[in-house]
Amino acid sequence: MTYAERRWTSPDGLSLYARDYAPADGPARLPVIAIHGLTRNSADFGVVAGLIAQGGRRVLAIDVRGRGLSERAADPMTYTPDVYARDVLALMEQAGIEKAVFLGTSMGGLITMALTAIKPQAVAAAVLNDIGPEVASEGLARIAEYTGRKIEIRNWADAAAYARDINAVAFPLYGDADWDAFARRIFREGEDGKPVLNYDPDISVPIRAAGAAALVPDLWPAFTALAGGRPSLLVRGGASDLLSAEITGRMRAAAPSMAYVEVPGIGHAPMLDEPEARAAIFKFLAGVA
Repeated sequence: MTYAERRWTSPDGLSLYARDYAPADGPARLPVIAIHGLTRNSADFGVVAGLIAQGGRRVLAIDVRGRGLSERAADPMTYTPDVYARDVLALMEQAGIEKAVFLGTSMGGLITMALTAIKPQAVAAAVLNDIGPEVASEGLARIAEYTGRKIEIRNWADAAAYARDINAVAFPLYGDADWDAFARRIFREGEDGKPVLNYDPDISVPIRAAGAAALVPDLWPAFTALAGGRPSLLVRGGASDLLSAEITGRMRAAAPSMAYVEVPGIGHAPMLDEPEARAAIFKFLAGVA
């Protein structure tokens, strides 16, 4: 589905980017703001954003600062969820959006929790994709290991091989065509014509500075505020190494009204175009204004 390219300005002056999917005809509904994971970008929502827009909601899929077509920060210590959340609030203010439904994958879910703490009235409802207030240290350690790592990529075949290497655990049934498509979401063509990762390597600086504390965040109060006060849906990859079954169980106990779906055979994080995820998201959105 086609989209318009939008830009907005962060509180500290960065030019940030979003894909803006226009809604199909029908009753006015709250827009959806989709926020990607740590090393990813708005391209991850290419399928699900289009489907949601066809269902009658405007979708803004953003590139968080330092990713995709958004500018990179001069100070890498601004690559933190609270700063990202204020960037999103700046988008809402400049776009005239008072409140929205949030769809957050991994880090995008953390940003949604941070945003709820800063301005709770801006969040009408939330979909958390394979993320919670506590995460399994082995999954975060795996992500931290490759984030910002220097790699040598000579061509798109190398890019696809890299995508497979770091994500095969999450998508065991992907074939060559899937990995090529994956690579073209996470890489861009550099000035020399070779693929380069589509994010600032310095996004890893705050993670490394925090050390072990970054691997075991405690966001239970933020999660309770989010899921306890508004409609929410948790999507979990059945084989996720970041959101364990044990943590998921405690989340569901803490927020019994939260809707839940598990995507079998998928790790961290579902792409949300899987039949189970897609059906759950559309059912959830049908119940939100």
